[in-house]
Amino acid sequence: MMRSASLVSAVAALALTSSAVRAQEVSGDTVKIGILNDQSGVYADFGGTWSVEAARMAVDDRGGTVLGKKIEIVTADHQNKADIASNVAREWYDVQGVDAIMELTTSSVALAVQGLSREKKKITVTTGAATTELTGKQCSPYGFHWAYDTHALAVGTGGALVKAGGDTWFFLTADYAFGYSLEQQTGDFVKANGGTVVGSVRHPLATNDFSSFLLQAQSSGAKVIGFANAGLDTANAIKQAAEFGIVQGGQKLAGLLFTLAEVQGLGLEAAQGLNLTEGWYWDQSDENRAFAQRFMERTKRMPNMIQVGTYSAVSQYLKAVEAAGTDETDAVAKKMHELPVEDVFAKSGKVQANGRMVYDMYLFQVKTPAESKAPWDNYTEVAKVPGAEAYLSVEQSGCDVAAFAK
Repeated sequence: MMRSASLVSAVAALALTSSAVRAQEVSGDTVKIGILNDQSGVYADFGGTWSVEAARMAVDDRGGTVLGKKIEIVTADHQNKADIASNVAREWYDVQGVDAIMELTTSSVALAVQGLSREKKKITVTTGAATTELTGKQCSPYGFHWAYDTHALAVGTGGALVKAGGDTWFFLTADYAFGYSLEQQTGDFVKANGGTVVGSVRHPLATNDFSSFLLQAQSSGAKVIGFANAGLDTANAIKQAAEFGIVQGGQKLAGLLFTLAEVQGLGLEAAQGLNLTEGWYWDQSDENRAFAQRFMERTKRMPNMIQVGTYSAVSQYLKAVEAAGTDETDAVAKKMHELPVEDVFAKSGKVQANGRMVYDMYLFQVKTPAESKAPWDNYTEVAKVPGAEAYLSVEQSGCDVAAFAK
């Protein structure tokens, strides 16, 4: 009995020692995550402070600690400017000891911060930006792309609408990298499915007057007007399209990046009939409804895919830290690639070698005011887009994964 008791004591002591060693593997005694996004501009509703709150929910759901150490969320508004974002990221890494940066609304910002993070050997998990370049030619061994990308949006909205008869398209495109990529990839899917792109026009970011652009789209005679923009730009364009009577004239509107937040802000009267693709909707399951209710209690609103995607990204990063037994970047990145993603956001999700998290997407149509039975009851699910179809493979992406080992 005494030998047995001694053995139990020895095992317990070893477990405590192991736990203490693992806790010491956390740099600065804190796991620090930065949420860097637009909190005051055109994409403030798209992610904004609501993504910050989603990140805090993920931390709270873990009890606020990992490996016995405190988890801290820091946040800043990058104002959709790559130089401001890079300066914030550099200060976070060099002075504040931030381990990972997430959300990163706006493609130019995400590319700049992911590039800096690769130099600094730090992890980024992008949920707010769309460009496939993040896991393509500008991929990083420490960069992960989580919620959606331009290819998934193009497959979901472009492919489905052509199959439904919308075979001629005109694009109204934001004049920067994200807009170009979204237009090109959606146009490619339109053509691949037998459709035609009859024209396009580019507009400045955060413009207030879409009248001349909409008149060009209207006069094109295209069956579908695709908005290759996001946030308030899409909302303002749709609102002004309603004033022009474009939908009543027989043309369809496709929001190539439009989420529940923008639909709610715009209202069903203006947004009804709009086709869009998201990776998550609050009313799809009991699990989603329960999460959304908790989010509603904290924020007084329902979350969109960017915000729930941020919750998932933070949760998965912390799972990877736990599994690695450290917050050291290479060890955590390895676990991020290995661990399956199974949470309220993604089912059977998997992370490819280029950092792209693959999960199912959905095509939705915005309800009419008569169809909606309650506040935030805005979508009808039209089609499910399997992750394998929605996202590019590593081989298709253009990412030189072999260079990661150099």
